[in-house]
Amino acid sequence: MTTITQQFLVSLHFQSFKKQLLEEEIQIIIQHWVRLSQIKLGWINDFDKIIANYKAVFIMFETFRSSSKLLSIFTGHTDYVWGIDYSIFDDRQFICSGSSDKTVCVWDIDTNKKIRSFNEHLGTVFCVKFSPYHYHNNHQNVICSSSMDKTIRFWDFKHNRQLQIFNEPGAICGIEFSSFNGGRYLCSGSFDKAVRLWDIETSKSLHIFSGHQDHVLCIDISPLKSNRNNIDKSNSIGVIGGDGYTICSGSADDTICIWDIETAKQL
Repeated sequence: MTTITQQFLVSLHFQSFKKQLLEEEIQIIIQHWVRLSQIKLGWINDFDKIIANYKAVFIMFETFRSSSKLLSIFTGHTDYVWGIDYSIFDDRQFICSGSSDKTVCVWDIDTNKKIRSFNEHLGTVFCVKFSPYHYHNNHQNVICSSSMDKTIRFWDFKHNRQLQIFNEPGAICGIEFSSFNGGRYLCSGSFDKAVRLWDIETSKSLHIFSGHQDHVLCIDISPLKSNRNNIDKSNSIGVIGGDGYTICSGSADDTICIWDIETAKQL
């Protein structure tokens, strides 16, 4: 028997022995649970199935952990990376990133290469998002970025140009596109304690949601619509298709607030 064959057999034996030990350990844990609870298998319906499923998941996780590996490392920024986003344009996979080095970068996942870098921000770039609105309406490959320099900027990374700039009175941390109307609306959270809703098509601010007592650090828009027909719409910002959708904001004031988009009220 060759040395290589012997090493292969030893490896197989070790893996089998390791799996056997793992299964025995799980059985010991299960028996310990049973003793502590003073119950027997079958005490409740499907308890056996619960234990069996746990065992299967545990073994699958161990298999994944032992076989998982790092796929890619993207290097190029010279300072902290604060925000990233992922998207597919024309069957190609991309990552965009924003950094304390004041740049927005675009990476081609398939080639592991940086394909574009924008450096017109004057401060840390906190958040970056691929724009669904520009892609679905104009087939443009666009990134939106928010920065310490109090601006939100839109970049066409296919044609290497800046498209739009929104200005705010404070540094802007989080941004998010609407889950309705094809992503036409953008909400932002700012150091001036406010949440803003922007119309990308007109480049106008539709409403300022005030109520936080400190910096607004992160933002999100609900993906699903809720039934809010009984809500007073006397203060509505206008029918923009956001009826039933909400904005969620997290702040340095230790609170999370939820806002009704259409009525502009804090819920």
